[in-house]
Amino acid sequence: MEQRDLNQSFFNSTIREVLNSYLKKWYWFALGLMVFLALGHLYIRYSTPLYQTKASVIVKEEKSTTMAELSAFGNLGGLLRRFNRNQMQDEIAVLKSRRLISAVIDKLALNVRYESLGSIKTTELYESRPFEVQFMEFNSGYENGRSPKFLISLISPEEYSLEIPGRHGPETYSYGIPVDLYFGKITLIPTVDTSIDYERLKGTQISVKYSNIEKMAQAYQQNLEVLNDGASSNVVTIALSSSVRAKAEDFINELIFEYNQDAISDQSQVAKKTSDFIDQRLEIITRELDSVEIGKQEFKSQNRLTNIEAEAQLILENASEFEKRQYNVTTQLELANSMIEYLEGSTSNDLLPSNIGLATEGVSEQINNYNQLILSRNKLLKNSTARNPVVVNINNQIEDIRLSIKSSLENHTNSLKLSLRDLNFQESQLNSKLSKVPSNERIFRGIERQQNIKEQLYLFLLQQREQANISLAITASKAKVVDAAISSDKIVYPNKKTIYLGAFVLGLFVPFVFVYFQDLLDNKVNSRTDVEKYLPDISLIGEFPKLKRGDDQLVELNDRSILAESFRILRTNLQYLFINNLKADRGHTIFVTSTIKGEGKTFVAFNLALTLALTGKRVVLIGGDIRNPQLQRYLPKEERQRKGLTEYIVDKDTTIDELIGGSLNNKHLDIILSGAVPPNPAELLMEQRTESFFKEIATRYDYV
Repeated sequence: MEQRDLNQSFFNSTIREVLNSYLKKWYWFALGLMVFLALGHLYIRYSTPLYQTKASVIVKEEKSTTMAELSAFGNLGGLLRRFNRNQMQDEIAVLKSRRLISAVIDKLALNVRYESLGSIKTTELYESRPFEVQFMEFNSGYENGRSPKFLISLISPEEYSLEIPGRHGPETYSYGIPVDLYFGKITLIPTVDTSIDYERLKGTQISVKYSNIEKMAQAYQQNLEVLNDGASSNVVTIALSSSVRAKAEDFINELIFEYNQDAISDQSQVAKKTSDFIDQRLEIITRELDSVEIGKQEFKSQNRLTNIEAEAQLILENASEFEKRQYNVTTQLELANSMIEYLEGSTSNDLLPSNIGLATEGVSEQINNYNQLILSRNKLLKNSTARNPVVVNINNQIEDIRLSIKSSLENHTNSLKLSLRDLNFQESQLNSKLSKVPSNERIFRGIERQQNIKEQLYLFLLQQREQANISLAITASKAKVVDAAISSDKIVYPNKKTIYLGAFVLGLFVPFVFVYFQDLLDNKVNSRTDVEKYLPDISLIGEFPKLKRGDDQLVELNDRSILAESFRILRTNLQYLFINNLKADRGHTIFVTSTIKGEGKTFVAFNLALTLALTGKRVVLIGGDIRNPQLQRYLPKEERQRKGLTEYIVDKDTTIDELIGGSLNNKHLDIILSGAVPPNPAELLMEQRTESFFKEIATRYDYV
């Protein structure tokens, strides 16, 4: 219990000492807070504020019959959600693509920056710029690599001054006149806007900087945020932080417009491909239909056929339903074979015609998915290479779907062939019933059947072409705007609370680190606590205040200063130490020393001698520092050349009486100087005369 109490007491004492070491230097913390809070205020005052601009859109999904059917199965609902989620991620990637952003920057000319130069900060001019710079042409190497910059000053409504620091001095030009510069040719066109105060801007330097569109697109791409509101939501939020709110709003609105135009272009490509395919098939069917009609006409002319006999007519009427089925099967077989021929003749880079009338829904859905993958891959290839893992993955999917489409068409063709074979078998039975009908009528019936098939297929293709043309003419936008771009009035950067909090923390942390390392590197004894901490067994008999420049350094008679009281305490403590060391035949010897020079040996020794002499005791002060003597500074100039300790040791004829000199500060105090500085001070003090000197001097004085 006692040991635990001691440990707790030591811990509390250590904490208290650490806190006191910082509290003593409170002014450093006050100064740090003032400096860093002032710097934070200046940063907020002169930094360019940023505002956030947001817009919300609903991205319409491409309808997928296959995935809609999967949603009917509960255990496949997660697969459907992941499919929709991946579609949204693809659309977000398109919205943030450098290709789309570059188109917006080029459309709005955002790569040309106009700034009004101020004495401390610059202000970007967007809506209120008094002119527009048209970059007509660039010299080699400047349009894609470098960023030309120049200064414009308004002189009058007809003239302006142009300057390129370091290259082109200020010269006057007229608006609308092409100007040849080192990077190319430009023309300044004044802005027709009555709200612009041209008089206020007169003489103001306006900086114009042209930046590469691709590099500018990368900067916008890093700053642009496109987020999906939820896993099951098609709402996308587009956010951008900018110092010019109108500029950010125009950028986001134009980005949505370009995204819709890009989607419309994709839809048009599919519709155009389908229309071209149908036109090719119509051309072939038209030739075949003309051939059948001409053959029918020739056959009727040659055989003089006008009417079909009653028996044949009756059989034909009963077989009309059968012929419709045969026509449908033949039509589907013709379409399937045509699609297979087109698939074998195209590459994996070509889009496939959709909605051409195939009866199988699975193939139509596969063709739609195939076309969507082709379009997605083409978009990715505009911003990446064919080695991109995403592109490779899409290529694999395209190849799999292509093989699946071909396999489905072949299976469908085989199924149609089986149906047609069955129908042909039934036709043979009908023909047997028509055995009594003249052969000419049977041939004529075959010709009419071929004609009907071709006509039906021709009309069907005409209908599909009209639908494709309508799809080509009517293309709906993919993104429906929920909220157009609007900027908040709240500044998102710089954040005053965060900056002031950071300044407050730094204002405390920096002084803390400074004081910590100052204490860590401090190797001096600043108070008696430092000595007691590392030398607990040493007894301290006195401590003295640190004197300032101009303070009295000597203890005087009836002196009540802190310095005098500290030496009186030292004198009293020394007397207690001498109680058990009393010698009747000799005085007490006190040795004052330190580790290095300049620590106050002479100051302490002289004041201690004065304090002892004030009691009426006989005191002698001996300058024993024969390396760097300092005692003579307390003597008059005429006595500083007197012989000292070194002369007594070296010269055997010198007596102690020749060394002793009185002090002007106290009549009971005598002073013996150290003398001349010898070349061998350590060896000199080891001489026998040194010992005899101190023995004799101790018999003459009460304190040495």
